[in-house]
Amino acid sequence: MTLADLIAQARTALETAITTRQQEQDALVALRSDPNLTEDAVTARVATRDAADTEVTRRQSALDELLAEQAREDEIAALSARVAPAATRAPAYDQVARVGAEERTYRPDQDRRGGQFETDVAAAFLGDYEARDRLARHMAEERTERGDQLVRAAGTGAFSGLVVPQYLTDLYAPAASTKRPFADVCRPHDMPAQGMTVNLSRVTTTTSVDTQTTENTAVAEQDIDDTLMSINVQTNAGQQTLSRQAIERGAGIEPVVLDDLFRRYASSLDTKLLNQATNGLTNVATAVAYTDATPTATELYPKVLEGLSGVEAALLDQSSGDNVAVMHSRRWYWMQNAMGSTWPLITQPGVVAQTLGTNYAEVYGRGVRGVLPNGTPVIVDNNIATNLGAGTNEDEIYLVDRNECHLWEDPDAPMYIRAEQTKAASLGVLMVVYGYFAYTHARYPQARKIAGTGLVTPTFTGA
Repeated sequence: MTLADLIAQARTALETAITTRQQEQDALVALRSDPNLTEDAVTARVATRDAADTEVTRRQSALDELLAEQAREDEIAALSARVAPAATRAPAYDQVARVGAEERTYRPDQDRRGGQFETDVAAAFLGDYEARDRLARHMAEERTERGDQLVRAAGTGAFSGLVVPQYLTDLYAPAASTKRPFADVCRPHDMPAQGMTVNLSRVTTTTSVDTQTTENTAVAEQDIDDTLMSINVQTNAGQQTLSRQAIERGAGIEPVVLDDLFRRYASSLDTKLLNQATNGLTNVATAVAYTDATPTATELYPKVLEGLSGVEAALLDQSSGDNVAVMHSRRWYWMQNAMGSTWPLITQPGVVAQTLGTNYAEVYGRGVRGVLPNGTPVIVDNNIATNLGAGTNEDEIYLVDRNECHLWEDPDAPMYIRAEQTKAASLGVLMVVYGYFAYTHARYPQARKIAGTGLVTPTFTGA
């Protein structure tokens, strides 16, 4: 028996010990909910669970020792290959057994289209213990490699938090998505644990300070007062019903649909922040009109500065200076298309003189795309509407202090529900993606938008 065989046996023994320990813990939890519970019964069950714990520790130690031994063997083999004379070196690589990283449970060379993964998910719901074991190993691998991304780790017994193998979503051609460029630069907050509103207090009547008229006379006084600002928590959700035939007889269907639901979730959230009635950025921002039958980028730029001036005037000492300009990609490329012989009189930090700004050459959705001549970062977001104005062909440019664009989200959003029983009569599997969010751009009336006929569908003429 080789060292690799011993390691494989040790891994299997550890997996079995972990499964047994989990079963003992589940039995203990179930026992504690028994109304006829006795202290002796609990003590006995705790002892059994602790024994299972000890077995897990023992098996883990045994595996660690074997892995350490294997690592040392690999080091010795590598050293030997470097120092041995050519005539006396070991056989060729493909003529001897080698032990490297353990293979993943689901691999593209054996399950290229995800059939085994999907089959195991379905079989686990029907009580197939071997399928459950494979899924448990897969989740353990995911926690090792991407643990920071698995915030909410549902037990495999519930099968509500399974992670789709990454390679299944890497190689197919998904439908393009606008995703969430603006949402990603908003000031983030964790969603409160309970309630369907987020309440903020805003001081709307200030105190008063003035010069005292004469000695021993009353000084200025005004009672401070606040107003409660209530922000609704909204639910962003989408669903898809797949036939069991598509899942069980198809290949890679479920992860592809799930990935698309996540993409639509991101786009929907971002669209609400920009365009939602009453509270969306377009509806709370103060308009800066740019009316021009023959618009040019050099004529547009002063409007940008006018908007930024309004942002600072609204915030005063509450201004963070972390301003951003949010625009559609067609507007960003139109501004890059502009050429001329003039430049701003006053140069700005981080921007080369005699330029109209800087393009960072980032791709869509990867953060700041560049800076304007005054150093304001640009966020490109194609969730901005392009059917505005009387001619239904205008877009808008938004200018905001990003720290006053507040977004509350559940840290674990979006969540995934996979329900089989609901559609069992029609052999359907219901997939639901959902999450809670709340937002406001109106804690202060700071947001500005450039709008008007100067922002019709651009023509790329170099002017």
